[in-house]
Amino acid sequence: MAIGALTPPQAESAPQEVLIEFPDNRLLIDLCGEYDRNLAEIERKLSVQILRRGNQVAIMGEEAAQKQAIEVLNALYHRLESGRAVDSGDVDRELRMGGSDAGGDPGDQLEMFKGGPVEIKTRKKLVEPRTDAQKAYVRSLFENELACGIGPAGTGKTYLAVAVGVSMFIGGHVDRIILSRPAVEAGEKLGYLPGDMKEKVDPYMQPLYDALNDFLPGKQLAKLIEEKRIEIAPLAFMRGRTLANAFVVLDEAQNATTMQMKMFLTRLGEGSRMVITGDRTQIDLPRGMPSGLADAERLLKTVGGISFNYFTSRDVVRHPLVAAIIEAYEAET
Repeated sequence: MAIGALTPPQAESAPQEVLIEFPDNRLLIDLCGEYDRNLAEIERKLSVQILRRGNQVAIMGEEAAQKQAIEVLNALYHRLESGRAVDSGDVDRELRMGGSDAGGDPGDQLEMFKGGPVEIKTRKKLVEPRTDAQKAYVRSLFENELACGIGPAGTGKTYLAVAVGVSMFIGGHVDRIILSRPAVEAGEKLGYLPGDMKEKVDPYMQPLYDALNDFLPGKQLAKLIEEKRIEIAPLAFMRGRTLANAFVVLDEAQNATTMQMKMFLTRLGEGSRMVITGDRTQIDLPRGMPSGLADAERLLKTVGGISFNYFTSRDVVRHPLVAAIIEAYEAET
């Protein structure tokens, strides 16, 4: 249902105020959040003041900020009308993207290619990009057989790639998911870790397990891993394989050597999709050894069917301090 904005006459000395009326007071309660924390977040990010009056919300502040606040509130209310919940991540996404997906309805993922909302359906949750760069990246993952996501930590490169992989797997587009990382030492020696080779390597793979646990129920995930329909393996274990009908992700690709990257890229088989993610600022290779990610970026930039998506500190969706930390390190270098 459309939500109108009413602007009553104001005295010249009074601050400009815009009123928005929401038909369903129960949805408005969910929109505001516990202790009005969603409204507080919008106030903080847009430098406006928001007051709730019955089933109306008053917004005070600069005109441009008021308009953006109206877009965000309308987008979140529309989300609630469609039966979806609103949490802090949804508020953050609408603030970053300006309510740009407010008019879309949840439905078939192919709607993303018609200007609708970009959504990734998994067994446990619906995943939605929270920045324009993330949205473009997800589109590339669905549209290209080989996609690269390059940027700093916390920008969702791996998380979104695994989500798309799970979505394509449960949709029957691929038969299996293969997730890989170079097992490169970052200050610690593998040999000093206890256990056999798998036990030594598993800690390096843990972020991939974490992502999968977000999208698949635990028992189903364990069964799929046992059946080898989902594999998590170090990059070195990929040599000699042909990966057909699979969704393949190489994470932390900046730590692959040039030869490892070539080996990995040439594993791509019939009916497969491949995603490469990495952060050029966190290379753990020995000094003087070139990164395979940089070489692949240079050599494949003009090859058709391969996409490159880039992220910056503005796309960080972890704690706000992470973006500030990244910017501080970038300024130093």
